[in-house]
Amino acid sequence: MAKKKFSKAWVQRHIHDPYVKMAQQKGYRARAAFKLTEILDTEKLLRRGDVVVDLGSAPGSWSQIVRERLLAPGGVIDGRVLALDLLPMEPVAGVEFIQGDFREDAILAQLHERLEGRAVDLVISDMAPNLSGVASADSARIAHVCELALEFACGHLKPDGALIVKAFHGSGFSQIVQMFKRHFVRVVERKPKASRDESSETFLVGRGLKNPSRGQALTDDADAASA
Repeated sequence: MAKKKFSKAWVQRHIHDPYVKMAQQKGYRARAAFKLTEILDTEKLLRRGDVVVDLGSAPGSWSQIVRERLLAPGGVIDGRVLALDLLPMEPVAGVEFIQGDFREDAILAQLHERLEGRAVDLVISDMAPNLSGVASADSARIAHVCELALEFACGHLKPDGALIVKAFHGSGFSQIVQMFKRHFVRVVERKPKASRDESSETFLVGRGLKNPSRGQALTDDADAASA
């Protein structure tokens, strides 16, 4: 009974959520689009001509925002948007989608082929693990997802590139922040207005690689984050 009431309350809140309504009006696939919009505006990230990789892109609202910002007069995209996800994603005009696990060599090979030797200006990740409700297990899962995005970024970003990832406050969060600080010159936490007050989600933005060597290992950081 309690679960049914909770579900009804969630549906009612969702229906009346102003960001849900705005997303529907603008044709965005999720209210999360406004989270990325605020972060990009605050951090002054993303310019025409940039190469962007969207990790865990489905349903595609973040790719939609990136596409909009890269549009030049005439409706042509000035830059590249490459999106990857394990799940299928409805096409977004001008966005190059690869379905699969970016940790797999075959998927990375597809990405490298499409990049044509170009380094990436911005990596964005709205990925989140399935949470169990067990704090210790969930913190490890969250750290692992952030570590995967960080490892990918360190191997593909330009020296002055940037990474945006979703994390969650709680056990292990400070270790994730420290992991980012070991690899980026500037690390900031952002809680966009579109992020619900009761949610513990916080977005980390890393800018400027301290060690811009491509493909650097993160084994020590992974151990530290899971310790």
